[in-house]
Amino acid sequence: MSQTVRVELIPLGVSLEVRRGAALGSVLAAHGLEFPCGGSELCGGCRVRLLEGTLTATPKDKQALTGEEIAAGWRLACQAHAETALKLHVEQWTIPILGDHARLRGSARSGLGIAVDVGTTTIVAQMVDLATGDLLGVRSALNPQTAFGADIMTRLRFALTKPDLTPLIRDAIGEMVRQLAAGRESEVGEAVLVGNTVMHHLFAAIDVEPLSHVPFASPELGEQRFTPRELNWKLPQSCRIRFISCIGGFVGADVLAGIVAVDMTAGAALTALIDLGTNGEIALGNQERILCASTAAGPAFEAGSIRMGMRAATGAIAQVRNQSGKLECAVIGDVAPRGICGSGLVDAVAAGLESGAILPSGRLANGAREFPVMEPVIVSQADIRELQLAKGAIAAGVRILLDRWGASMQDLRAVYLAGAFGNYIRVESAARIGLLEMARERVVSAGNTALRGAKLILLSENRRLPKIEHVSLAADACFQDTFVDCMRFPDAAKL
Repeated sequence: MSQTVRVELIPLGVSLEVRRGAALGSVLAAHGLEFPCGGSELCGGCRVRLLEGTLTATPKDKQALTGEEIAAGWRLACQAHAETALKLHVEQWTIPILGDHARLRGSARSGLGIAVDVGTTTIVAQMVDLATGDLLGVRSALNPQTAFGADIMTRLRFALTKPDLTPLIRDAIGEMVRQLAAGRESEVGEAVLVGNTVMHHLFAAIDVEPLSHVPFASPELGEQRFTPRELNWKLPQSCRIRFISCIGGFVGADVLAGIVAVDMTAGAALTALIDLGTNGEIALGNQERILCASTAAGPAFEAGSIRMGMRAATGAIAQVRNQSGKLECAVIGDVAPRGICGSGLVDAVAAGLESGAILPSGRLANGAREFPVMEPVIVSQADIRELQLAKGAIAAGVRILLDRWGASMQDLRAVYLAGAFGNYIRVESAARIGLLEMARERVVSAGNTALRGAKLILLSENRRLPKIEHVSLAADACFQDTFVDCMRFPDAAKL
């Protein structure tokens, strides 16, 4: 009997030879399949469909999937082993990877520099000419750690028991650096990395245990420096590699880079930076001072906790509008819908509020249990509640920081939305659900501010980074009441 079996992945067009009996989790993770709960058999988000071959349904499959789904061939990839040749249909999550191509001014230095945004889900690296600021190359990839959890907390829990996440991320970025610098390695003088606090710690091999429980505070937030030899990167030993310092709690180096990118300290005008994600980060300030906070928004903005939720991939409803009393939907890929992504969810709930199908309390009108969007996609009552929790956390965080500052929504001159979700969300819908409570004309989609900020730090060798005060929302006596108030959707009469 052969020691290997063939595994075909449809519709990816990928055919692999794997060891007979090999666990499919690591095989499929390399091709973009996500394991939202880190392979702990809790969510069912890693399911694949068996087209040919044999995969016996395990007890965990039977807990997570219905009898009809199992009969149709669905299995959990985290439970599957390749005992026979297999043909699998893989509903690969296509990740929108947001780069940054803004033209930047050069520096007084010569040579090349590399900036890296180490995201929880994706990694983007860019090489620039330090003298001119010209962009010379771009590489992007899935963060290989996604196989051990799609969100920060799942990843963190895994890291507490498994030590192998650090070499995994170092090797992945090292390969991207190798590709970018091929043939010009000797010219690379510096690499600057940014990311959230968990990514910072996992890259630098810092103990993440303090981040796993209240008060979520680590004693090692400072800038971390490395030599190419330490990381096994093929760069000259004179090259300086540094992961920029974090701010506090879960407010990481990516937010610090974002503050630099939007030039928050440039003048007296009060501005804000908001990164909408599972761990929503908010910064607010001007040339005098900056306040920042993180808030556990949950995965609703990325549709991770939504019944028919999915990432922005082919088949996802990405836009919903009310047109003459009917919903008009835009589906990525112009195909039949199979789910709804974060921007579509915000649009759908905003449309439901406009039509009266969803009440300001978040309840569905007339005792309904579901809000039909586009056959077969629906938004459930539980989905609406998940969105309320997410938007309530962000809106409450903004209110608390403004109160700490002694300012109001009217005092904000500009609000920058960072990251992929902030780039695609419709401001009108975000305002309708109460996620953004400031004047709409002051909201700016700022793109990948973490990557842009990393490049600015790279190009400004002696840039003085601003002093920032980290605010713990959990310790604020007003946060819980403010959060509960912000969960309610705005009444149409008050908009």
